[in-house]
Amino acid sequence: MTFDVAIIGAGVSGLSAAYELKGRGYNVVVLERQVRSGGNAQSERFDGFLMEHGPSSVNAQAMETVGLARDLGLNTLRAELGNAVKSRYLVGAGCLKGISTHPLGFLMSGYLSPRARLRLLAEMLVPGRKSGPEETISEFWTRRFGREFNDKVIEPLVAGLYAGKADNLSVDAVFPAIVEMERQYGSISHAVLKKRIASGKMPGRRLFSWRDGIGTLPAALASDVGDAVKTGVTVISIKRSAHAYNIKTARSGNLSARAVIIATQPHVAAALLEDMDATGAEAISEIAAPSVAVAFFGFRREQVAHPLDGLGYLAPACEKRPLSGALFPSSMFKNRAPEGHVALSGYVGGARAPEMARMSVEDITALALEEFRDLLGVKGKPVVFRVRQWQQGLPQLTTGHTGRLKRIEDAEDRHPGLFITGNYFAGPAVATCVKQSLEMCKRTDGYLRGLYSMEEPENSNFAKTAFP
Repeated sequence: MTFDVAIIGAGVSGLSAAYELKGRGYNVVVLERQVRSGGNAQSERFDGFLMEHGPSSVNAQAMETVGLARDLGLNTLRAELGNAVKSRYLVGAGCLKGISTHPLGFLMSGYLSPRARLRLLAEMLVPGRKSGPEETISEFWTRRFGREFNDKVIEPLVAGLYAGKADNLSVDAVFPAIVEMERQYGSISHAVLKKRIASGKMPGRRLFSWRDGIGTLPAALASDVGDAVKTGVTVISIKRSAHAYNIKTARSGNLSARAVIIATQPHVAAALLEDMDATGAEAISEIAAPSVAVAFFGFRREQVAHPLDGLGYLAPACEKRPLSGALFPSSMFKNRAPEGHVALSGYVGGARAPEMARMSVEDITALALEEFRDLLGVKGKPVVFRVRQWQQGLPQLTTGHTGRLKRIEDAEDRHPGLFITGNYFAGPAVATCVKQSLEMCKRTDGYLRGLYSMEEPENSNFAKTAFP
């Protein structure tokens, strides 16, 4: 059984690739070792509540994802960010501090010290850095905006978005657009003002989801790809022959494909590449993905004293809180909780404390509940609660990431027809994964077109054989 493309992994990256390549006329098969597709983009509805096991929103400015959702017919299911989101919350001095979402919110609030606010204003006077050694996120933001802003704003943001430590992650890998602003304008503040003058408004980031959660996207992709998605299939080896890649599975037989896309978690990709390309496998294996747990609770509205008028809250490491932060799903989007109820999601573990994400469900539940009682004024027992533990969490784009990507790219060059994608290339956001995957599909298409032009100019598909 030979296919044009075999895609290993049915998360957002793998399914996006399958959808795109199928649309280009190729015969594809998607092999997923789990019993369901979607990767960590899982949404679960129960008792009127909606729990996001993984990502919870999409950047509305991500044109690739917006276009993909439109083509899949998902616009009628789209959920826009709620009007209840009026503040951002950070933990300071043991309690939540509300800060306006206005671009000047940090200057107008008392969350930062007067000295730190003056330091923000002085950012335009800091000389731009056009070259030099790679910086961590902490080094970059401290240099430009001061230590307090980094420790109390950027560090918790990084923990919330990447479950990582700002002291370890590469600013070039995580915030490439911000780094480019400094290179082009010499100052982040100057760049933002220039963009504001050009567009007539401040650059913003609007979020959206779908009525039944982020899982709507991979479900729609899988539905469109149809029987090409094979779940419960574990790939144990990939070997290249003269004209194709031979793929061996644990219990589902063998198949071959002219091109192979590995779209799995980094530890799985490294294992699959180990025999074929040890150097590429080593590069991928260096990308850690520390454990993360999500603790979801549903309460009656009167049980929660806090107004919940934000996306959630973030906790700086210096506050030494057990949760890195929390989201307020029922404030973000409609249909996340029954009438008269609210939903809360707390996040445990990540690079700060991966061992905490591996505690028992009972301990994680008790820990998160106590935190919500302290910070949000929660009273009584939850109406519902669930815990999702991810042994492999979000990939850490630490310093040296650009070099690792180059080594992965070299592995692809050594094995024509092999392509690698995933959330460890440019970041775990859904939109980032879609963009990365679609860009990779252009290279896959170019490779296959080259083969067909040389060998089979009359045939757009190599085979139509169905996988059993």
